Amino acid sequence: MLYTTEQIIEKLKTLKVVPVIAVDDAQDSLPLVKALSDNGLPVAEITFRSAAAEESIRLVRQHFPDVLILAGTVLTAEQVVAAKNAGADAIVTPGFNPKIVQLCRDLDLPITPGVNNPMSIEAALEVGITAVKFFPAEASGGVKMIKALLGPYGNLQIMPTGGISPTNIKDYLAISNVVACGGSWFVEKALIKQKKWDEIGRLTKEVVELVK
Repeated sequence: MLYTTEQIIEKLKTLKVVPVIAVDDAQDSLPLVKALSDNGLPVAEITFRSAAAEESIRLVRQHFPDVLILAGTVLTAEQVVAAKNAGADAIVTPGFNPKIVQLCRDLDLPITPGVNNPMSIEAALEVGITAVKFFPAEASGGVKMIKALLGPYGNLQIMPTGGISPTNIKDYLAISNVVACGGSWFVEKALIKQKKWDEIGRLTKEVVELVK
């Protein structure tokens, strides 16, 4: 299914949390996404921080057709094309790169670019983008900064990522413009490496309960 940006935002609003994952072995993405999906989070931001990203997206798309797949940490045109061909539903970037945004538009691929200041927000608004990732969230001033930015930019829809944890996620979600938070504490690399799928499932269930 091809989603529009609006449909993805609506889906994220119901899920409230996006697991941000990096796997070194593409095969690990299957039990990982199963653990997420079975416990209430049929979504994953599969990041290009590892060489296995493209193959992971392809495998997840084949085996979990209903899971929302975001390709994260996308920095190059080659990664955009690879993500689309592998079956990603949307692109998420750490910063605002006009060339990457334009390429995604040309490919009919929704993109949520990263911003963390007025300059990058205005660059996004200039090309008609109002759904953005706020990154790195905690290091950029967190909840206080988002609230300050929403003064002049009240129409933004925001996905904070970076430094989100069980202790602060509710503070972020309490802001009406925040659609969902990206988090990785329940899908940490150590857990994936040790193939602790049950533990990831248990932590995922906790997260889903926490944000209900």
